[in-house]
Amino acid sequence: MSALPHAADVGVRLHHANEGQAVLSAPWASKLVGDPKTGVMHGGVVTVLLDTSCGTAVMSNRSKIRSTATLDLRIDYMRPATTGRRIYCHAECYRMTRSIGFTRAVAFHETPDDPVATASGTFMLDRKEETE
Repeated sequence: MSALPHAADVGVRLHHANEGQAVLSAPWASKLVGDPKTGVMHGGVVTVLLDTSCGTAVMSNRSKIRSTATLDLRIDYMRPATTGRRIYCHAECYRMTRSIGFTRAVAFHETPDDPVATASGTFMLDRKEETE
């Protein structure tokens, strides 16, 4: 995550990434608060977590991918993240074509059955040349 400046600034941590699945998390921190009155985490932090998780899921496929870029990311915010608690995200790349990866993700505290937000996204793939 240190190679992604926005993820590093937020404190995103990688827990698992393999075969099109990824689990990442972000901590609650006072610098990440969007509403000082309630201490609720800023929605942009949730966006960074969802986007990074989806991109990581794409990269974790056993394909020859050099890099990826977000083409489209739709996020549905279900409720505010709980003040003072780490937020987790599980993402999966459920389909890949030669040039596009399709993803879905859920951000949550304890269980994906009680989401903070969900996302679906598409990612452009930069594949390695066969000679590399």
